[in-house]
Amino acid sequence: MATEAIEKVHVLIIGSGPAGYTAAIYAARANMKPVLYQGIQPGGQLTITTEVENYPGYPEGIQGPEMMVHFEKQAARMGADIRYGIATKVDFSKQPFIVWIDEEKIIEADAVIISTGASAKWLGLPSEERLNGYGVSACAVCDGFFFRGKEVAIVGAGDTAAEEAMYLSKLCTTVHMLVRRDKMRASKVMQDRVLNTPNIKVYWNSDTDEILGDKKVEAVRIKNNQTQETQDVPVSAFFVAIGHQPNSDIFKEWITMDETGYIQTIPGTSKTNVEGVFAAGDVQDKNYRQAVTAAGSGCMAALDAERYLSAKGTI
Repeated sequence: MATEAIEKVHVLIIGSGPAGYTAAIYAARANMKPVLYQGIQPGGQLTITTEVENYPGYPEGIQGPEMMVHFEKQAARMGADIRYGIATKVDFSKQPFIVWIDEEKIIEADAVIISTGASAKWLGLPSEERLNGYGVSACAVCDGFFFRGKEVAIVGAGDTAAEEAMYLSKLCTTVHMLVRRDKMRASKVMQDRVLNTPNIKVYWNSDTDEILGDKKVEAVRIKNNQTQETQDVPVSAFFVAIGHQPNSDIFKEWITMDETGYIQTIPGTSKTNVEGVFAAGDVQDKNYRQAVTAAGSGCMAALDAERYLSAKGTI
């Protein structure tokens, strides 16, 4: 297919979700005429989340996909140009920046906001996928509240898993924690906290064999990877805490990242090492990963972009 003519824009936002849509709202209101490409998962991780109760302004809670529709409609009403498409390649070596969409369309942008998010790592079980949103979750802080007073399971061995197990222990009667090896990767202080919490039961050398339940999680089948013995533990929820993968691969040649691929921004800003390129949301946040913090960083990115373009005299 022939390459289309180059399109020039002031601000290109790559990725949707709370960060991208909030950046689009602010950029549009500042008359920057932003163009937003929604990426491979329009609306981001919230589109696979059921009930959202911890985002301010929704006293009755709201379904994740519905919330993202609201975000998108608000950005469009402000004048953001929202499009389907995936950024497949970038060239940040000179200005204006060049971004390829779907490997064929070329965009030249005076400023770029990266809000491509991060994807939770999963175990890869069919039952995990089938029950996702029905007791299976990759975010204890998001969904633990729904299972207060219940027994739950969590799989993982790092600091995030330990922190989420501690969080769940304050809400749930028992937290069954599955660790694949005979020790955790978590820091010593986090391990001590987990091991000294009476209602966290750690299963060493244990794999998740199956998540059981028809329409919701009812139990987890745990397999000891030394003895090969299995046991079914009744639980109401199964939390996967084996890490997230930031969606940042196409930017690696140009943008400074940490060892796991999270984009590094100048503290207190959304600025990357490339002047005029900004990052917001989970692609640069390995600590909080909440819709409200992503939205806040999207606001920061739009304001930083506005100041950058104003100083250049572009807008």
